[in-house]
Order: sequence, then C-alpha cells, then structure tokens
Amino acid sequence: MSRTEIQQTIASFTSIEQALEYFEIDFDSRFINEYRTQLVKRFNGYLIIAKPDDWFSARRALKNAYCKVQRGRLDPHSRSACRGCTSCQRR
Repeated sequence: MSRTEIQQTIASFTSIEQALEYFEIDFDSRFINEYRTQLVKRFNGYLIIAKPDDWFSARRALKNAYCKVQRGRLDPHSRSACRGCTSCQRR
C-alpha cells in the first residue's frame, strides 16, 4: 500500500473505532467514549509529524497515541504500571 493509499484510507474513517478495527488494535469502548477527543487529536498529531509510508507505520502512530493517552491517566508520582492498555508494549 502506497503513502497516498494509506492516507486516503485514514481520511475515509468516520470514527476512531473504525481506525482501531482496521489496524487490528483491541480497545475498551468505555475508554474510547471517555477519551475520544484526546485520542483523535494525538493520532492526527502523530500523522502530521511523520507521514505514514505504509500500514505498519500508520498502525504504529495509532498504537502510540492510544498508549500515550492511557499512560497520561496514571499518577505521575507513583511507579504504577500501565493497566488496561490493550496495545501497550511497555508492560
């Protein structure tokens, strides 16, 4: 899949759930309902910073956005682990 094809595919999504399903990332619907705006903004920001070349780089941007929002919910003064993040590589 070329760069323009993946960008057109991403642009065709009408919800973040469609993107998560397309990129085969498990998600918690309660989390998505609560943090939808933050997740979409973070994902779009990652797409602006580094244009995805293929399916894998676009998936990485979405996983990073999902994980960043999840980790942002943790208490910064404790050493608590990331829990409930279905796509986290940092467990």
